[in-house]
Amino acid sequence: MDGDPAGGTRLIQKFKLKLIDALSGDADFVLQHCHSLSLLSDREYDQVKPANVPSEKVRDILDYVMRKDSRRVQIFLNLLKNDEMQETFSKLSFLKDLPLSKPPTAGNSITFAVFWLFSPGSSSSSRMVTEKQLMLVSRHIGRNWKELARVDLELSSTRLEQIEEENLHSHRERVFSALRAWSMRERDRATPTRLHSLLTQEENAVAPGSLDFLLEEN
Repeated sequence: MDGDPAGGTRLIQKFKLKLIDALSGDADFVLQHCHSLSLLSDREYDQVKPANVPSEKVRDILDYVMRKDSRRVQIFLNLLKNDEMQETFSKLSFLKDLPLSKPPTAGNSITFAVFWLFSPGSSSSSRMVTEKQLMLVSRHIGRNWKELARVDLELSSTRLEQIEEENLHSHRERVFSALRAWSMRERDRATPTRLHSLLTQEENAVAPGSLDFLLEEN
């Protein structure tokens, strides 16, 4: 993509209406992912969030992303192709039908961008979170761990009571066990990117930036 920095932007522009239609089913979900990946600045996030019409919210997200540098555009495109987004937004399946038979060339920016979008490669959005990452996350979660686990991880009170009884003398182990219970339940949906998005909502007391290591490539 570095040789064709406008390719990803042109791809988004070409399929903008389809993307708006596909992502409007849960515009806030898209917004939170874009913010957690630093695709939108805090100011842009604050401007987009109040929109009441989902299609307008997605439109504004796309407009902001298209103004970004090629690296951030690539991150956004990679987000769209991961399994979690494909499962959440079934209408994104149209992306899989784009022709990829011809090798990309510098003169064909759309083909280049589509080729990159679906080429194999590692992504922090698609791999499963590791136990090491869960333990690192547990260092940054305080006494509100039960509330966070109930609301954001959707663990039952019964499960949390069981976790507390099994780890009476270690707060960090209690938090780790709750995170691990979530990851085991979610399986391949338990990605570092998704966990970061869940734990960095405005109402949570997790320190800003403390979980950004979840967004880094291994």
